[in-house]
Amino acid sequence: MVFMGDRATLLETGRFVQRHARNAADEIIEAVAAVDAVVDTTAGTGTLPDAGPETEAETEAETEGRHRRAAERGDVDAMSALGALLLRRGDLDGAEPFLRAATAEGDRAAANNLGVLLHQRGYPDEAAGWWRVAAVAGSAPAAHALGRHHRERGDEPAAEYWLRQAAEQGHALGAYALADLLEHRSDVGAERWLRAAAEQGHREAAYRLAVALERRATETFRGPHAYGPAAAGRAGHAYDTAGRLRAADLTRTGEDRPRAVAPPRTAEAAGAGLLGEAEQWFRQAAARGHRRAALHLGAILEHRGELKEAGRWYLSAAKEGEAKAACALGFLLRDAGDEESAAVWWLRAAQDGDGNAANALGALHAARGEQQTAERWYRAAMDAGDVNGAYNLGLLCAAQDRLPQAEQWYRRAAYAGHREAANALAVLLLQAGDANGAEPWFSKAAEAGSVDAAFNLGILHAGRDDDRAALAWYERAAAAGHTEAALQVGIAALRDGDEQTAERHLRCAAGGGSAEAAFRLATVLDARRPEPGPVVLGAPVDQKTECEEWYERAAQQGHRRAQVRVGMLAADRGDLTEAARWYREAAEAGSRNGAFNLGLLLAREGNEREAALWWTRAARAGHGRAALRLGLLAARRGELSEGRTWCARAVELGPAEVAERAARLSEALHEELTA
Repeated sequence: MVFMGDRATLLETGRFVQRHARNAADEIIEAVAAVDAVVDTTAGTGTLPDAGPETEAETEAETEGRHRRAAERGDVDAMSALGALLLRRGDLDGAEPFLRAATAEGDRAAANNLGVLLHQRGYPDEAAGWWRVAAVAGSAPAAHALGRHHRERGDEPAAEYWLRQAAEQGHALGAYALADLLEHRSDVGAERWLRAAAEQGHREAAYRLAVALERRATETFRGPHAYGPAAAGRAGHAYDTAGRLRAADLTRTGEDRPRAVAPPRTAEAAGAGLLGEAEQWFRQAAARGHRRAALHLGAILEHRGELKEAGRWYLSAAKEGEAKAACALGFLLRDAGDEESAAVWWLRAAQDGDGNAANALGALHAARGEQQTAERWYRAAMDAGDVNGAYNLGLLCAAQDRLPQAEQWYRRAAYAGHREAANALAVLLLQAGDANGAEPWFSKAAEAGSVDAAFNLGILHAGRDDDRAALAWYERAAAAGHTEAALQVGIAALRDGDEQTAERHLRCAAGGGSAEAAFRLATVLDARRPEPGPVVLGAPVDQKTECEEWYERAAQQGHRRAQVRVGMLAADRGDLTEAARWYREAAEAGSRNGAFNLGLLLAREGNEREAALWWTRAARAGHGRAALRLGLLAARRGELSEGRTWCARAVELGPAEVAERAARLSEALHEELTA
């Protein structure tokens, strides 16, 4: 679908469609040529009596004249060769008398080619009769043609018999046609004949053999290979939202059993070997102009990081009209920083019906703030059958606070099986207060494999105080690598006293970037740390412990309690500069403990004025010890009323020991004031 609207764009679109139509015609001509390759120019008996060897310098007219003169003298081989030449040229009327005359003399090549001629004239049964004559006489092209004739009529046993005759004589087209028949029946012998045809240079056989090998490698690995067939959980293909091509869209092919070779030491080695062989066959087919093979090869090379060569194969396939290759080339160019060229290839692919490219164009325009254009391309993706288009429309509407429209598009994608759309729809319903309406969509998304939905179900059940159900969903999401879910499982394990389980999940969450998990993991490790000895002036500074490293990781992410703890550990090591840095960072972020501890360091350095400023900030934020320090400071300065005010604040804030000391100080100040 084209949305540009101007005449130049429409003209370019028309030229693109015309080129695509010519490409399709070329493919048909090639397919006819492949069938017409059964034209047999090999003479059955002897050599031409009066003709020397044909040379490259000899023109077709000279060759025809030489054959015609010999044929007029009754030479059977010349009749057969002349008939084949005229048949290839399309001169059926001129070819037929010579082919019939040579056939009458028992020339098998002429009999085969007479069958081709009659087939082209629309007499398939008569053609089959002559193909049978030639095939019985040992013509592999005729056996291939006869096999195809029987398969078209649904007589598979006869088709298999004649195709096998051709294949066993080394006829590439016969081997390929036999493999196709066996694959259709899920016969285990299909791969053998695909291999035979591929080894003789048949590009489609090479491609399909590579696909079969890649499938077996995937099964060996027991999971989808990065560039192989994707298990699409959504309608369409396995793409990221507005995102990458994850796999080529494979032609459905049959399977074969592995050859009897020495078993590899591991399944991984076997899978790697199959993938390596598949790559070689993809390469062979691509080098012979097979555009789908070029697409596969580009995906393999991109996965391996060989981006320049991958781009070359994508370009080759894209120029031949492979929309997915044009889309993938667009992503390579985008990643290389050439967004404008990427858009050109995405446009070409989208105009050819690739929904992923339309999504990419939508994302491109959305990032530029061109919301209307983005929406049109997302609609084009949806019209192309890519359910991501509806999901992206939902995201676009939600970002613009058009929530009713967002819900509509999320629902459309969710009903089509888009799990993240189901999760997004549930979130939208939950935010609107419809928890009962949200839960089924969360469940549907989670059962389809959405990790976020599983985590959200945990939150939903936790809000209902159903801790057991919440933990079950958290554990499910954590097992799939959800960072926040792993944190919740770790917290629950700590609450239950299962420190070992807690540590395992907290490590996962902390490794995933959760500052809270890093802090809690550090506290677990900190509790096992032996008490530090007294600081000795001049002694070397101890190395950081693992718990301090986790505290520091959390602190670097802005976790205020971790920042305070890092400062305390640094102070324990005697590194007061480091301690002051972390206390200050925590204090400036609003930590009252950080402000109090920073005040202590400053006071020890004799800077009571700045210390008082930080204690004041801490006390006003509810820190009782800071209020007591301010009371003591005021008492030393003789500011008795202010001292009593801070003491009253300390009594109010506590804890108990602070409140007790503040009360005694306040009483002493009162006595001083009333003396």
